[in-house]
Amino acid sequence: MTEHSNWQDIHIAYHVAKLGTLSAAATHLAVHHSTVLRHVDALEKRLNCTLFHRHARGYSVTEAGQLLFKEAQQTQERFDRMLGRLAGQNARLSGTLVITSVSSFSPILMPVIARFIELHPQVQVELVSDSRIFKLEYGEAHVSVRPGAQPKDADYVVQLLQKNQSTLYASQAYVDKYGSLTSLQNIAGHHFIGNIHALNNIPMMRWLNGHVDASQIHFRGSDFSAMMDAGIHGLGIVGLGCNIASTKPGLLAQLTPPPEWDNDLWLVTHRDIHRSPKVQAFTQLLKSMMGDAR
Repeated sequence: MTEHSNWQDIHIAYHVAKLGTLSAAATHLAVHHSTVLRHVDALEKRLNCTLFHRHARGYSVTEAGQLLFKEAQQTQERFDRMLGRLAGQNARLSGTLVITSVSSFSPILMPVIARFIELHPQVQVELVSDSRIFKLEYGEAHVSVRPGAQPKDADYVVQLLQKNQSTLYASQAYVDKYGSLTSLQNIAGHHFIGNIHALNNIPMMRWLNGHVDASQIHFRGSDFSAMMDAGIHGLGIVGLGCNIASTKPGLLAQLTPPPEWDNDLWLVTHRDIHRSPKVQAFTQLLKSMMGDAR
């Protein structure tokens, strides 16, 4: 017999003691009359004692039953108080909110997070920056902001946050030394910045991997934050989302963003917590400050 079954037996028998009949307990618990009887019989058999006097008018509690159900009542009351406190915490928007995204998105998410904390100071916000896709169904995060292909998990609530443009950037020091890039067809003599991973799911990285000779890539970073810093320090031309590059002074756009490099940004939550006040408050603020979904 499992612990779950033990507690279920006690819970059902407690309601029989409280309401006086099997039928009243069955109605309250929304189960069949025979289900209530089965659990009461199972509990008495396991405890090897009689919990109820059975008579024509219903069930009355024995002395042994009074001992058990006094404890059950106290447990139920403690449980109800705990649920009330939890509900109150949700209403006040307290506790922790975990957001996950790629590291390069920190500059564009931070103004939203700062405003959210200003509005809801009782919430502790955690931003987990990682290229790994976090499992929202396992509670690894509450909100995910993801670039790339639209997530397809049936249990996720997926909303288009932005349609991002991307282009190539370089520092003024690089332009002074090597000149500006004039077109995607005129890349001879230029240095580029790549990633240690192929990232062919990102259109501009797919172009870089397919059109730029390895000898022209003078630096590779493990993420876009490192690549962006390398670009700022003049190590080469770097492909970046325009929204991210705009947060960093010292990067000059080399070309008009090619339409084929557009990359969607998705707001993702799990359906089980999507409607919770804390998640709703943050996602609505995020959409109001960042969403353009044009």
